[in-house]
Amino acid sequence: MVFGLVAGAAWGASQEENLKALRGRIEALNRDLEKKEGSQREARDALRDSERAISNANRALAQLAAEARQVRAEAARVAERRRSVQAQVSSREAAIERMLVAWAAGGAPDALRVALSGSDPADIGRRLHYFGHLSRAAASLLAEQRAALEELQRLASEAKGRAERLRAIEQASRADRDRVLRERRERSRVLQSLAVDIRKNRKEIRVLRADEARLARLVEAVGRGDFASFKDPFSALRGKLRLPVRGELTRRFGAPRGAAGTEAKGVFIRAPGGQPVRAIAKGQVVYADWMRGFGNLLIVDHGENYLSIYANNESLLKDLGDAVAPGEPIATTGSSGGNEETGLYFEMRHLGRAFDPLSWVKPK
Repeated sequence: MVFGLVAGAAWGASQEENLKALRGRIEALNRDLEKKEGSQREARDALRDSERAISNANRALAQLAAEARQVRAEAARVAERRRSVQAQVSSREAAIERMLVAWAAGGAPDALRVALSGSDPADIGRRLHYFGHLSRAAASLLAEQRAALEELQRLASEAKGRAERLRAIEQASRADRDRVLRERRERSRVLQSLAVDIRKNRKEIRVLRADEARLARLVEAVGRGDFASFKDPFSALRGKLRLPVRGELTRRFGAPRGAAGTEAKGVFIRAPGGQPVRAIAKGQVVYADWMRGFGNLLIVDHGENYLSIYANNESLLKDLGDAVAPGEPIATTGSSGGNEETGLYFEMRHLGRAFDPLSWVKPK
């Protein structure tokens, strides 16, 4: 048991060190990119701040919604416990009342008076035993009743605390919803003013190649290190996966991109904005931030050097280091990064090399 605790603590420390090293590599990469691209700003970069803010506000909303569900469930358990304790209190009140009536009807015995009464000694013993039992039962009932009343008071205070927390969550949710609306308006304004330049950027071969190179460098940075290790190997899931979002497949792996015909390293699934993007398998988030060309980008490490990549999201619901379960919502569809269509750009990579995700998807 002690060995298991020590091993678990060592593994947790190792994971923290790995994540710290990963953050360092990502920060170094971002500084390097900023240095090289600082003088080559693109129109779509103007969207970065608003798209990050939208993502952050939506993630906060999702976290608040999850907390609200938990608080409501706790409040329901407290209310159920209060009903149960109240029923016990009412039942004991009735029992105490019956006991007092019995006590009054029988007359509380005075031991000396009974002994000198000349009554049958056996009857005297029975009466004293009966009233002794009655006294002990009454004392026990009263003690239980006091404890139950104290618990009712504690439960009432707990219920009040849960209600206050729910009101605070609702207030914070309203503030975050307002923030999302403001940032969406700002993004729409920037997008309209720069639409022509953004469209031109996305069609230029140098821009497309720069985007690919940027993602390749990021994949190399996040792919170094053992961040995800699972009992069931990811490679066993080939042919069993589902695509991360429902929608129309409008761009396939290897399809030409732009006038010069660079090949797509992933697929694009067109879908309405705000749809849940689900993790294709168990894993750990190794990147969650905005990146030029891909907008709000999230990368999951599934072990065995396999990565899944989710881009152009409106919101990222997970952060660096978070564990994800198969089918768990990790983002929402969007058109961040200056994408012309709403949906999801999705890649899968092994040892840094992109491969066709559809070859791993379960046939319909």
